[in-house]
Formats: sequence, C-alpha cells, structure tokens
Amino acid sequence: MSTERTVPASEMQELLRRSFAMRAAFYAETYAVLRDRFGREEAMKLCMQMTRRMGEKMGANYAKHGPADIKGLRESFLNGIIEGEALFSPEVIRCDDEALCINFHRCPLKEAWEAQGHEGDALKDLCVIAGAIDGGLFEAAGFTFAGTTWQPGETGCCKLKVLPGPAAR
Repeated sequence: MSTERTVPASEMQELLRRSFAMRAAFYAETYAVLRDRFGREEAMKLCMQMTRRMGEKMGANYAKHGPADIKGLRESFLNGIIEGEALFSPEVIRCDDEALCINFHRCPLKEAWEAQGHEGDALKDLCVIAGAIDGGLFEAAGFTFAGTTWQPGETGCCKLKVLPGPAAR
C-alpha cells in the first residue's frame, strides 16, 4: 500500500507560506535579539552575513551558468523557485547578454512580516537582511549582483539585477 499522495497546488502554496512565515519569524526574532544586544548596525551586519552564507551555498546550483550565461541563469533560477508564480509573481524586465533584471511583485517573507506587524524602516531592515541571500547566491555562481530590496512607499518587493561576473570581462 502506497502512502504517497498528490498535494493540490492551493494546499502546497499554503504549506509553503506557513514555512516562509516560520522563516520570517526566525529572521525577525534573530534580528531583534542581536539588535537589543549589539545595536542596529552590528545586528544588521551579522544577520546579513548569515543570509548571505545561505545564498553562497545555494550559488553552487547556478555556477554552471557563471560568469556570463545570463539566459541559462534566468531559466534555472526561475524554474528553481517552488510555486514561484503564485508566491513571488516574478516579472522579467530584462534578459540579455548584459543583464538579468527581475522584479518580484510579491514575497512570502515580506507578506509574513507585514502580517506579524512589521512596517516602515523595521520592515525595510528585514528585507535587507533577507535580500543578502541573493548577493551570496549570484556572486557565488560567478555573477555580479546589483539588486535592491523593498523600500518604504514602494509596491512589490525585491528587484534583482544580475550582471556578468568579473571573469567574463
């Protein structure tokens, strides 16, 4: 007797949102503890180092595209995001030999932080912390990362900008 079952997309998305909410809560609590102990600047530095390292480990999955296969990177990266359309609503703004630009119109981490009551500069700080994962990922894969995270007053979330890496020049 098989115990495997098919999970409907709506259930999968809900499970992923709950998982992201737990990750968001962990980031927020870690940042709060470190900020209370060491101050905002040092807490930001430590938390960004933590998420950047996570990204560096993930970057190995995309290194086959570095330093200049931007179109291949786009395909691998976007196809690697589980339920990406529903959870992140990515919009590829540009993809050519010079740059990959993707705007994320949604982010389950940001949505979880908002639901947890974070807003304004506190929300911005958490987005910067989480966004450090992207720099680690793309740079470890051999590219140059020049993206930005959400700012108060903006809609959507991260704006990824990936350029060919130094080895491509």
